[in-house]
Amino acid sequence: MHPSMKAELAARDGDLRLHLLLGLAAWFLFLDHVPHNAVSLLTMRNFGFSGATDLFVFVGGYTAAILYGRMMLERGLVVTATRIFKRLWQLYVAYVVLFVVYIELIGYVAGKSSAPALIGEFNVTGIVDHTIRTLIHGLLLQAKPLNLEVLQLFIVLMAFFPFVLIGMMRRPNLTMAASISLYFAARHLDWNLSSFPDGRWSLNPFCWQLLFVFGTWLASIGVRQKHTLSALQNFGILRVAAWLYLIFALIVTMAGSFPQIAGIMPDYLLDVLLPNQPENLVPYRVLHFLALTFLFTYMVPRYWRGFHWQALQPVIKCGEEWLPVFCAGVFLSFAAHLVLITGPNLLSMHVLVSAAGISIMTAVAYYASWSKQQDRKPVPRGQSMTVSSIHQQPTH
Repeated sequence: MHPSMKAELAARDGDLRLHLLLGLAAWFLFLDHVPHNAVSLLTMRNFGFSGATDLFVFVGGYTAAILYGRMMLERGLVVTATRIFKRLWQLYVAYVVLFVVYIELIGYVAGKSSAPALIGEFNVTGIVDHTIRTLIHGLLLQAKPLNLEVLQLFIVLMAFFPFVLIGMMRRPNLTMAASISLYFAARHLDWNLSSFPDGRWSLNPFCWQLLFVFGTWLASIGVRQKHTLSALQNFGILRVAAWLYLIFALIVTMAGSFPQIAGIMPDYLLDVLLPNQPENLVPYRVLHFLALTFLFTYMVPRYWRGFHWQALQPVIKCGEEWLPVFCAGVFLSFAAHLVLITGPNLLSMHVLVSAAGISIMTAVAYYASWSKQQDRKPVPRGQSMTVSSIHQQPTH
């Protein structure tokens, strides 16, 4: 079984759909993180119940299962666990740098400008009166500055990923069932993590783990049951049901913004479905994302010719280098918000700021990719191993 699993995982590792989706998620997160940005009306959260965060968490779980599942089959559990925790450390360091610089930058700009409301708007109120305490709670992932909640969630999910991966390699269905049980238990018992100075996590990890684990399950079960999954996609009734649900979600979501549409829908239905709060990942949001996933995998095959289009190369590259792109997007979202609140409130300004942010994120992605290629260049034969050349050797 292992040789076939390794071959299938190796093939899935080159699935450009994953990079495309991660790149789109990074772009959408940037646009959504800029308050009152007119261009953010084009992101996926405005067309249904789920959004870029759902996509980011799900694809993150899927890609992690492929990368570390293959590593576990080839090199064993101990080596794989150390590589997972190395990635976890990289994520945590990125978060710490972002958190420290981010809140200091917001505090400085708010103090120097005429916009002190930025401190409260970006959830860093405690930095003024309790700087050290806020920094300590931030290092413990207990602070919740705006736009860093996705990275905080991903750090927690990766911390428990070794246990999830072991379960997926041995008992994938049982592991998925345990994730579903935890999801419903957290919703019923109101489990969540507390944040500083008050409140709870805006993305409840006990609930959001469902999408992450579902991504790992789909990657694992796809290796064993890929023909069964392909057969399910050929059922026309399932595709029709998925489209109908997506249309229903679109109408309900638009009803939240247009009173004309809300007037023709039952009030009890809108009371249940709106507002669509992301904290506990409501079931109808999960179902919406599953419908999107089902239709996307049917309509966009693994070897789709569109992946060679030049127009898609920037977003695919951003998906390949999602961590530096995400970090850049956090700073750029703050900068874009500052430009929009201090400059003219024109649609052209919103478009210009959004396009500039995405362009810079894309430039960061290409630079990160180029930098990795330079680190991988072999030392010429016969050249001595100097101190500088040692530091240029890739780590594995």
